[in-house]
Amino acid sequence: MRDLGPQNAGYLANLKHDLPASVVVFLVALPLCLGIAVASGAPPLAGLITGIVGGVVVAWASGSHLAVSGPAAGLTTIVLVAIDTLGYQGFLLAVVLAGALQFGFGILRAGIFAYYFPSSVIKGMLAAIGIILIMKQLPHAVGLDSASFEGDLTLLRDGQMGPLEALTFSFTHMHVGATIIAGIGLVMLIAWAQIPALKKLKWLPGPLVAVGLGIGINVAYQAFAGDLFLSGEHLVSLPTGGLSGLFAEMSFPDFGRIGDVDVWSSAFTIAAVASIETLLCIEAIDKLDPYKRNTPTNRELAAQGIGNMIAGSIGGLPMTAVIVRGSANIHSGARSRVSAFAHGLLLLIGLVLLPMVLNMIPLAALAAVLLHVGYKLANPTLVIGMFRQSMEQWAPFAITVAAILATDLLKGVGIGMAVAVFFILRANLKTPYFIHHRESHEETGKNCIRIELSENVSFLNKASVNKVLHELPGHSMVEIDARPSMYIHPDVLELIHEFEETAHTRDIAVTLVDVPAAPGKIVGH
Repeated sequence: MRDLGPQNAGYLANLKHDLPASVVVFLVALPLCLGIAVASGAPPLAGLITGIVGGVVVAWASGSHLAVSGPAAGLTTIVLVAIDTLGYQGFLLAVVLAGALQFGFGILRAGIFAYYFPSSVIKGMLAAIGIILIMKQLPHAVGLDSASFEGDLTLLRDGQMGPLEALTFSFTHMHVGATIIAGIGLVMLIAWAQIPALKKLKWLPGPLVAVGLGIGINVAYQAFAGDLFLSGEHLVSLPTGGLSGLFAEMSFPDFGRIGDVDVWSSAFTIAAVASIETLLCIEAIDKLDPYKRNTPTNRELAAQGIGNMIAGSIGGLPMTAVIVRGSANIHSGARSRVSAFAHGLLLLIGLVLLPMVLNMIPLAALAAVLLHVGYKLANPTLVIGMFRQSMEQWAPFAITVAAILATDLLKGVGIGMAVAVFFILRANLKTPYFIHHRESHEETGKNCIRIELSENVSFLNKASVNKVLHELPGHSMVEIDARPSMYIHPDVLELIHEFEETAHTRDIAVTLVDVPAAPGKIVGH
């Protein structure tokens, strides 16, 4: 019987596909929710709250059938700085405001603007986040889990311990037991990504194996090598005592700081980066969807905004649509949004019923998971590939990475965008016309030059057109042909007509072919 696709079947008809997929997504999401929260300097509970809201709420608000939302590694840098700057309750207010901004983006149909961010800058941003993630997780990988230890994120710092000093300090105070757990977990994750037989085990994700091994090794430490045993600050800490214990540990935003400029600055940064990450993920998920369904981007922004307002209101991290979970969802055979919803329910059940098991997870095991995530974000193959491209691609990429590491994410992306725009403007100097030289005119002896305008001549082409008109040789005959053009910006039209009026001073005879009149003027041809 021909498969008519999930869009022609009800949710109940797809349960046999969606429920097994939801279990796989849950197993992928659980260690990542915990690890990203720890990497962000937030309580582990915050990561699970966001994963639950992403599944239970955003899955239904979104227009995507297969995307899965939750805390994202790409936001760890922003969250870590925001918590350090604003305190946790101030940070939660920034998350709520970021959600409101995203909801506004969706209502104003701003989803299309994300596609105007150059890919070189986005790749540079993600690579820089990967590098920072690695630098921040190496101390946890060697057992330096003290809440009082916190190095500065940037290379340009003011009096705090920088990343290189932090790494040196970490390796001189390493915990052997934690280092073994992180090392074995990292080797397992690399093997899971490289060995074909292991890659086929879609129902058993590598991060879950790394976390499970970490628990098992630590239990063995307790039984056979007590000096290596990890406890206290080296383990995940989630509230116990069921729902009452969960509510007692929740944090809430400080709405009294709604006029704080720093809160709004963090909110804008979270909203911008989360929106870009979400739209990039949605584009990738739609390409992977075997039924090739398209997600409405503006609805997705509004849905993410709703999710972030709810998550921030009850102590969660900011969320995005996450490619790792979405691709796991698709490869596990999911057909509809029920899979993402069910994964959120499983996270909630695990949080309420299994906190004692989750509290056995060593932070070193989560560090191994996040080191692997950081490596994938800053993959050397990607970096080498970027540097093999033209300067227009690798220069914004490299400068974005360097600027983020030297300053912060928002400033770094701004600097990278400025460099990318420079190359875009420079490229536009070459594209809006074609110049054809013909033999000299028989009667006048003047050079004959024909300038054929391209299909679209935008404002960005104004400088280029101005340059070529001013560089035309004197004592020549010039024909400007606009017949191929569908659109010419009014400023460019004005420039062409001004040239026509003044060209006689350089003994240039100008003929305009199908060039529209400049705004406010009636010009003959």
